[in-house]
Amino acid sequence: MSNQPPKSAPEHPSQTAPQTQPPAQRPRGVLRVALIVAVVAAALGAGIVPRLDARAALLQQTEALAVPTVQVTLPTVAPPDQALVLPGNIEAYQQTPIFARTNGYLKAWYADIGTHVKAGQLLAIIDAPEVDAALRQARADAQQAQANDQLAQVTSTRWQQLVQTHAVSQQDTDMKQSDAQAKHAALLAAQANVARLAQMQSYEKVYAPFEGVVTARNIDVGALIDAGSAGGPAKEMFDLAQTSVLRVYADVPQNYAGTQLDGTSACLEVAQIPGRCLPGTVARNTGAINPTTRTLRIEVDVPNAADAVLPGSYGQVRLSLKTAQPGLSLPVNALLYRPEGVQVATVDAQQKVLLKTIKLGRDFGTRIEVAAGLVATDKVILNPSDSITNGQPVRVSSLAAPRRQKRTEQGASHEAAACSRDAAAQRARAAAWCALRGECVRSRGLLDRSGLCATLGGRARGFQGERRPVLDR
Repeated sequence: MSNQPPKSAPEHPSQTAPQTQPPAQRPRGVLRVALIVAVVAAALGAGIVPRLDARAALLQQTEALAVPTVQVTLPTVAPPDQALVLPGNIEAYQQTPIFARTNGYLKAWYADIGTHVKAGQLLAIIDAPEVDAALRQARADAQQAQANDQLAQVTSTRWQQLVQTHAVSQQDTDMKQSDAQAKHAALLAAQANVARLAQMQSYEKVYAPFEGVVTARNIDVGALIDAGSAGGPAKEMFDLAQTSVLRVYADVPQNYAGTQLDGTSACLEVAQIPGRCLPGTVARNTGAINPTTRTLRIEVDVPNAADAVLPGSYGQVRLSLKTAQPGLSLPVNALLYRPEGVQVATVDAQQKVLLKTIKLGRDFGTRIEVAAGLVATDKVILNPSDSITNGQPVRVSSLAAPRRQKRTEQGASHEAAACSRDAAAQRARAAAWCALRGECVRSRGLLDRSGLCATLGGRARGFQGERRPVLDR
């Protein structure tokens, strides 16, 4: 072994081994890393920034499309007159059953059903021999009573002359005078009996009480005619109806009962005369509301000289009612029926919904009168959604041109056109939405069958906040 001592560590750092990389090469590596980072950042910026801008633009457009588009209209002044159509029952102006006033057998009849007769025209003859015999007897009794009356009058006159000469007593004279008065009263009674039986004999001939048409005949020749004495109820012989003028009864709703009805022009429509409306006039009304139906019964007189309409038919009465102060009117498709009452949705100056509770007036069919709660400058939304609320932002697509309603049929055509325009606007908005959605998704990445977009990074995203994911790529 060697006796040399071990080597000790160097006392100064300068005596250590040299470094593996020269200090001059460090700045060059840093520049290379910075250059790579800049290139990657530029590449990422060139791809991400446009997508972020597109996403922001899409979000803005989506929010704009999320605001519902509505069509509004302005209230119009309701017409002063209104055509009110009511169901009516048609009856003859006069209709009465004809009975016999005397007992007997039917000798002949001269009018059958459907026969037009004049007032006083002979309808039938009844054979009543008992009445004829009683009349002859009454006339004989009247002649006897007349003879007794004449004798009593002469006797009373003579006794009054004799009492002046005191040839007879005053008592006998008074008795003769009283007997003359009694005989005269008996004559009057006999004459009254003759008149009664003569009237009974006149009942053997049955006459028409007024001009009309025979609607029923219930007797034949030889039938026993009972006037309704103790033998039982009387039997109807004929039924006569006056159809030259018809009475049409209709029930007016309580809302219109306050208007002037008597003297109002009206017309009658029946199925057997299509296309014609027979003119008439409201003649009278009951003057009281029916508590069961809450209606007012009116009578309309309609001339029917040609017998074009038959009594008992059903018809429709058209009334032209006038109002001194008409209100505003709206289409019926602008109304909202809610627990608070009938409401309409209006658009204020900030393009937000303002719900207003209104009171309804007259009904025009496709339009309805607003009695209170609305002004002429209110923009009323047509076809409002049931979920519409106060303060909801909306976009007004168009203002429906208000037109003064002249007839219900014109209002119906206007509303049908408005509905068509609204449906076309909805279809156009749906098509624009689909086009925008497809363009956006195609710009962002891949579009799958469900209509969702998958980004290039492989993360699943739904389109515009949709919760349905797409497959990672």
